[in-house]
Amino acid sequence: MSDRDWTLRVTPTEAGVRLELDLADLDGAPVTAAIALDRAEARRFARAMLAAAGDAAERTFPHPPVDGEGPQ
Repeated sequence: MSDRDWTLRVTPTEAGVRLELDLADLDGAPVTAAIALDRAEARRFARAMLAAAGDAAERTFPHPPVDGEGPQ
């Protein structure tokens, strides 16, 4: 484990990848969730993660008002 309370490991396999999510404390015990994805599933998962990260970044950082919008 790391300093975080979770760790994500990705291991290449012959058919695609294996994802392992380690949680340090889930109801008082460590837990590992593993999922095997073929290449197409891995690509869809990666696109979804990138989209989620972009959405979160847009909500986190304020944008300057566009001309004609916001307080005057």
